[in-house]
Amino acid sequence: MLKTSCGPMPPPRMSRAPRAGGRVALAILFIVMTGCRQGMYNQPRLKPLAASDFYDDGQAARPPIPDTVARGTLQLDRALATGLGADGRFVTRLPIPLTRARLERGRERYDIYCSPCHGRTGDGRGMIVQRGFKAPPSYQIDRLRAQPIGYLFDVMTNGFGEMSSYAGQVPVEDRWAIAAYIRALQLSQHAPLGALPERDRQAIEASGVLRVIEPADGGVMVEPAESGKLGTEEGR
Repeated sequence: MLKTSCGPMPPPRMSRAPRAGGRVALAILFIVMTGCRQGMYNQPRLKPLAASDFYDDGQAARPPIPDTVARGTLQLDRALATGLGADGRFVTRLPIPLTRARLERGRERYDIYCSPCHGRTGDGRGMIVQRGFKAPPSYQIDRLRAQPIGYLFDVMTNGFGEMSSYAGQVPVEDRWAIAAYIRALQLSQHAPLGALPERDRQAIEASGVLRVIEPADGGVMVEPAESGKLGTEEGR
């Protein structure tokens, strides 16, 4: 630092020319890069469902090519995907292996999606029914017990009556798991008499609240001792 009679002199200022030149270079580079992008970004295009005079039908949207399969929706197993066999009838057997884990999964999904209307036991007395909505039929009536398991899957997939489709909320394998659990609910009220352990039958009869009856078809039904209508279509 230099000294004068008036005091020390301030250091000389550095030139701003290099800094200004750098800014100009960056600005030019940015303009060039955005210009390259805009050429593709603003290319001629047609909006979905807009009119167009390029095609004979006057529509910009093109129909799918025949037999096109969307990614992830290829259905190689018709029974698994639709519940229908090769003869076009509902399948009578579960098209996937039945395991305890799958049955528990079916109970979990059933409690989430089905029980609000159908009830936890499938009696058609779910919470929204208790609040005034129309009751669905009980799974224990003869008509539904006689339906093949593919029918249950089809109703979940396509809906029936006032019930809408649940295909969007419940995946294919979960729908089959629910169908298997519904079969378990039906079996719980119509199990063959020989399938009940003796201790369970004795406990039911000793309770005095329920009674075991033996229909002519060889099954077993549990009814309230005072009404005698639980498990029958009349009682629904």
